[in-house]
Amino acid sequence: MAYHKILTIQDISCVGQCSLTVALPILSAAGQETCILPSAVLSTHTAGFTGYTVRDLTEDIPAITAHWEKEKIAFEAVYTGYLGSTEQIGMVRDLIARLSAPGALAIVDPAMADNGKLYPAFDGAYVEAMKDLAFSADIILPNITEACFLTGMEYRETYDEGYIAELLDRLTAAGAKTVILTGVGYAPERTGVLVQERGERRYYEHRKLTPGSHGTGDVYAAAFVGAGKSAYEAAVIAADYTVKCIEITREDPGHWYGVKFEAALPAYMKMLGL
Repeated sequence: MAYHKILTIQDISCVGQCSLTVALPILSAAGQETCILPSAVLSTHTAGFTGYTVRDLTEDIPAITAHWEKEKIAFEAVYTGYLGSTEQIGMVRDLIARLSAPGALAIVDPAMADNGKLYPAFDGAYVEAMKDLAFSADIILPNITEACFLTGMEYRETYDEGYIAELLDRLTAAGAKTVILTGVGYAPERTGVLVQERGERRYYEHRKLTPGSHGTGDVYAAAFVGAGKSAYEAAVIAADYTVKCIEITREDPGHWYGVKFEAALPAYMKMLGL
């Protein structure tokens, strides 16, 4: 398995098992050198907690980028998660252009929507900025809602294979290269991930566990990036690991605020052959 220097850019929710507090340990467990660029620092995540604190770090990003460039630091992969503003999206595009090593991958999780709706902090201008970032990336990992916003396609709660095929066609037409479309399920109690790469589409189906856990999207993205394998192989490993994390979390009903990904890290490392 190749060793890479990976930069991940997203917020730090200090409590809540999501964003950078998930990405850093998962990527490190995968044997990857993990560098971070926080977009903001929150006392907790925003789903279920009240009175949380937020410190936006937008103003720090240009200076950090300039320092790294001066030090000739470059990354084999840049992986983005939740970005707090259209301004940050532009800064990230600039950073990728300036600090990517030859042959580096840009991997974008367009974390902006779910269940047919944008997250409360975002609007149409944010979606347009995210399109520029996503369609310039090598790999994108949208859920169905995010894919709909990226393409202008109508969101549906129920759908068939033809609907998903059209969604993928629209993503490709808009400029998407490799697509990892998550949360694709054609039957009750089943879900999966559809991988489109170089014109080929492959679907991996697995159990759908309910209720889900907060942060599973971040867990999936980090596990995918850390795997360091082909897109389909990484997508399967990330799905199996995420399911394992949810299974462990369900055993603790009081753990409502996040997914207990730590206990499943040995299983993830075994999946990677480590």
